[in-house]
Amino acid sequence: MVEPGGAAGERGWLGGLIDDVGQLVDRALDRHLRLAVTGLRRSGKTVFTTALVHHLLDGRGLPFLEAVHEGRYLGARLLPPGEGEPFPFERYVSALAKDAPEWPAATERLTHLRLRLRFRTTNYWLRALQPIQELTLEIVDYPGEWLLDLPLLETSFERFSETALELALEEPRRAAAEGWLRIARDLDQEGPPDAAAIDRLVAAYTAYLRHCQRRLGLALIQPGRLLAPGPLAGSPALRFAPLPPAPTRPNSLRAAVIEAFERYREEVVRAFYEEHFRHFDRQIVLVDLLACLNLGPIQFADTQRALALVSESFRYGRTGLLGRLLAPRIDRLLFAASKADHVAPSQHAALRQLLRLLVAPAGRAARFEGLEPEFLAIAALRCTDVVRTEHQGQVLSCVRGRLKDEARETVLFPGEIPEGLPEPEDWTSGRFRFREFAPRRLRAGEPGQHIRLDQALQFLIGDKLR
Repeated sequence: MVEPGGAAGERGWLGGLIDDVGQLVDRALDRHLRLAVTGLRRSGKTVFTTALVHHLLDGRGLPFLEAVHEGRYLGARLLPPGEGEPFPFERYVSALAKDAPEWPAATERLTHLRLRLRFRTTNYWLRALQPIQELTLEIVDYPGEWLLDLPLLETSFERFSETALELALEEPRRAAAEGWLRIARDLDQEGPPDAAAIDRLVAAYTAYLRHCQRRLGLALIQPGRLLAPGPLAGSPALRFAPLPPAPTRPNSLRAAVIEAFERYREEVVRAFYEEHFRHFDRQIVLVDLLACLNLGPIQFADTQRALALVSESFRYGRTGLLGRLLAPRIDRLLFAASKADHVAPSQHAALRQLLRLLVAPAGRAARFEGLEPEFLAIAALRCTDVVRTEHQGQVLSCVRGRLKDEARETVLFPGEIPEGLPEPEDWTSGRFRFREFAPRRLRAGEPGQHIRLDQALQFLIGDKLR
């Protein structure tokens, strides 16, 4: 048996050092790219990452990725994920590839996946020295709700509470907030810390947030990890909730709640920022715009507000080689409306334009920093076909697929996307009734399995495959 400090331990330490040095060299030579994938709940993050990796490994079905179109893309292979929890690609791709495919589970925590891509370079000098180049693509998949927590780094507990209490007075949050607000008002904030009272407060606030997200379809949820704690379950850093204004006395219940908030801000939110977020090079934000339209004007506006808050967290800007090592920043940002296959192709331009309008504040913030974000309507895994039917003398573009929880395929007219932000009459006319579809089997080498996934890849990594 070899002791940890012996030869095996030294090799492990040395191997880790060599890996770190190799990664730094790759970043300096522009051979390493960190791609972050996120989006608010049920936006299709997990399916996007699974399909993206599947197609890069397969090397086919990506005609708009220049390296593939030009015959220069040689393929990819999976690498060990490194530190952190690995993205369970094999499990997810197996679930989508079986005869009765199933949607993978939603993203509840941050996961990693690494690929090594090989391609023939177009660079004149590199072609003479080493025509076959490699790119290490690191994909980080994380819940979009974590982005909503980043502004807490510059927010006091008092301001956090004030914002939460203001939101709770709005409909439809008001009724859901009654239990939490009653407990918060009845607390003796100036009295000694009461662990049981704090637990009741946190449980009531968590129940309120869960109701807002899962029953009311609202997107602006803070703090995000109360609903998806993962390894933080039971942590003292999660034992806080907003409180009404009151004096903060030493060793009081209020002081204990504020201490937990500050611990969450420093040990959880700042740790995510320092260890992960500030190292991202490229970012895709997925948005389930159809679900927003289905839910109604309040939820649509709430999603818009959440995405505006998200935009405040990005560090934009292009960086040189030294900057890539010392202060990497997001230099390409893609907003993608997912599930584009749920509507007819004739609606995709309107879907893209509506997405652009929805995230207009984020777009303005990016452009101010010298970065022009891209907008796409995509489907990482296509679940429908397009068919044309005649109705009352008109030819309609319809979609055919198997609706969620139904056994057979059906043909339906999915409805139309407004060309601008919805008007009041749009919300009252019953115009938005977009349906959810079950997945189709993911197959290797079969064309037409996605919509614009290759265009998304070209924008996100295409320049690194030249």
